[in-house]
Amino acid sequence: MTAEPRSRVRFYQVGSFAVGNRLVGSDQRNAQSDPGRANSLTSGHRACEGCGEALGARYVLDAAMRATGGRLVAVNATGCLEVFSTPYPETSWRVAWMHSLFGNAPAVASGVAAALRVKGRSDVRVVGQAGDGGAVDIGLGCLSGLFERNDDVLFVCYDNQAYMNTGVQRSGATPPGARTATTEAVGPAPGNGFGQGKDMALIAMAHEIPYVATATVGDLFDLETKVERAMSMQGARYLHVLVPCPLGWAAAPRDTIRLARLAQQTGIFPVIEAEGGGVTGVSKIRHRVPVEEYLRLQGRYAHLFDAGGAVAAPEVVAGLQAIADRNIERYGLLGDEPDKEES
Repeated sequence: MTAEPRSRVRFYQVGSFAVGNRLVGSDQRNAQSDPGRANSLTSGHRACEGCGEALGARYVLDAAMRATGGRLVAVNATGCLEVFSTPYPETSWRVAWMHSLFGNAPAVASGVAAALRVKGRSDVRVVGQAGDGGAVDIGLGCLSGLFERNDDVLFVCYDNQAYMNTGVQRSGATPPGARTATTEAVGPAPGNGFGQGKDMALIAMAHEIPYVATATVGDLFDLETKVERAMSMQGARYLHVLVPCPLGWAAAPRDTIRLARLAQQTGIFPVIEAEGGGVTGVSKIRHRVPVEEYLRLQGRYAHLFDAGGAVAAPEVVAGLQAIADRNIERYGLLGDEPDKEES
């Protein structure tokens, strides 16, 4: 009698309260599934419904607070995160928190780390925070200096791909083809032009600092694991988190997590880790989808499709697909071949 073919069963960690969390020990579960979590960014803030940045900041700081036993100082650049969380005289922060200018958060974080070192407080760690405007554009010089000096700071960029707080203007992280207030969907090449923008993770890796990683709010376990890994290290560390913005992306608030996952599954946003300038790990794409599926959920790309839903700007869509394909090739993002049936 011939045995029936069998396929290997795989189990994946999938979310805060999903079955996957109950298959591991309590010390391995997400910080968000812990009823005693720090709640570093608590209720009462004024973020938009479905705000990816609010989710990202809470996830990152709760994980960092758990990793440091609550001994943490956060330095926050001006931007959406600062504005919606601290409307004077209120605040939603439950962590030692400092507000800096738009462009000097890395320098202020470095100063805090230096002051703690002088006081002999090696037990207190520092996290710097900014949006893509404060990290990729206005604060890039200060951030490069932090990397060059190898200051003991984890700097986090919450990337929503435009200056959302001041009216959705283009930033150095705005992807090609996207409509913003300063890249209107008009003319022969509507939306943001190709050949612009900056890959901040690659820039950080070029400094050969101890740790660089990218993540999204669509994979909580991966994000928290990277924060905890970063907090276990000394020196300059950089974390770049994709945080979809329903307002700036003209997307439904309910699609924030879906968009973050599609960004990774298309390859348009590679999720990686690097140490000392070299890639040490990547999040494989298990179910690859075309970039077009990601674009259709966002009104900032509505000009790429006609009223019937057909692609109206095939060269732009093809260009975005080429970027995703290049990321997949550069980092080896495609997952392993499906297991062959065994007898």
